Amino acid sequence: MTLSIRDFVRDNLKGDRQIWWIVLFLSILSVLVVYSATGTIAYQKMGGNTEAYLFKHGALVVLGLGCMFLAHRVNYIHYARLSKFGLYLSVPLLIWAYFKGANLNDASRWITIPLINQTFQPSDLAKLALISNLAAMLAKRQRVAYEPQVLVNMIGWIGLICALIVISNASTALLLGATCFLLMYIGRVPRGYLAGMVLFCLVAGGFALVVGQRYQTFVGRISRFQDNEKIDFQVEQSYIALANGGLTGQGPGNSHQRNFLPHPYSDFIYAIIVEEYGLLGGIAVLLAYLWLLTRGMRAIRSSTRPFGGLLSAGLTFSIVIQAMINMSVAVGLVPVTGLPLPLLSMGGTSLLFTGAAIGIVISVSRDEADESKL
Repeated sequence: MTLSIRDFVRDNLKGDRQIWWIVLFLSILSVLVVYSATGTIAYQKMGGNTEAYLFKHGALVVLGLGCMFLAHRVNYIHYARLSKFGLYLSVPLLIWAYFKGANLNDASRWITIPLINQTFQPSDLAKLALISNLAAMLAKRQRVAYEPQVLVNMIGWIGLICALIVISNASTALLLGATCFLLMYIGRVPRGYLAGMVLFCLVAGGFALVVGQRYQTFVGRISRFQDNEKIDFQVEQSYIALANGGLTGQGPGNSHQRNFLPHPYSDFIYAIIVEEYGLLGGIAVLLAYLWLLTRGMRAIRSSTRPFGGLLSAGLTFSIVIQAMINMSVAVGLVPVTGLPLPLLSMGGTSLLFTGAAIGIVISVSRDEADESKL
C-alpha cells in the first residue's frame, strides 16, 4: 500500500512538491479550525448539527484540491487563451451580480447557480482572468518595446475590472489593483504608464466606489481604524482571542471567542487559529504563506518563458497578499476588510478559485521542470 501511494504521488502529482505540502498542511488545518469555529452558528442555524458545516466545508476543500489537481495537469500556455475568454465573461457576470445578484451584508457580490442553488462571486473569476491575461500581455512585450496602445489596453482592462468589483467589494478591488501594479512593475512597464495606471484606477475606482454600495462602509472602517479612542467590536474580540492563545494555545476545539467574534470561520479565522494553536500555530501559518511566496517567485528566475514567470508571480502575489491582509486585520494593523484567508477560511468560491490558481502555479513549475530535462 505504501509503495502504491508513493507511485501514485510520483506519477500524478507533478511540479513543485513543496507547494503540494504547503497546501496539504493548510487544507488539513482549515478543516479542523472551521469545524471548531462553526460550532456556535451550527447550534443557531442547524439545531446543534455541528457536523453539517464539517461535511460541507470538507467537501469544498476536496473540490478545491480537485481544481488544483486538474489545473496543474494542463500546460500553462493554454491559460493565456482561456484568460481572455474569462475576462469577457467576467464583465457581464459582475454587472449581473450588482443588479440582480444575491444581496448579503448590504453587498451584491454573489450569483446563484441554477439547479444546485449555490452562490459564487464573479470577482474571483475576474481576478484570476485579469492576472492571467495581464501576464500574457506583458510576456509578449518582454523582448520588444512597449507600444502605447498595448499599455493603454492593459490599463483599461485593469481599471474596468477593478471599478466593477469596487462597487460591491472595495477590499478585493484594492487587492487586485495592487497585484496588477506589482506585476506590471516586474514586467518592466515604463514608470510613466505605471503612474497612469494608478491615476486611472483611482479616478475610475473612486467614482465607482462613491456610486456603489460600499462607500459608507469603506469610509466608516477607515475612520474607526484611525480613531484612537474606540476599537471595532470585531477587532476587540480578535485581540481577546489572540491573548487567550498565548504561546501554545487553548487546544483544538477549545476556542472561547468563536461565541463572540463575528465570522470566526472566515474573516477572523486567523484569530481562532492563534487562540487554539497559540503563537506557534500563528507563526506556522505565516511561514507557510511566506514559503508559498518563495516557491511561486522561483518561476521568475527559472522559467524559460516570460509568461510562466509572470503568471506564477502574479497568482502567488494575489494569494499571499490577501493572506497578509487578513492576518493583519486580526492583529489590528489594517482596517477591517471582508477578505477571507486563502485555503483556510470557509467559502466555496474562494476555495475553488484559489485551488485553481495554485494549480496553475504548479503547472508552471511542472512544465519548466520537464523542459529542463530535455
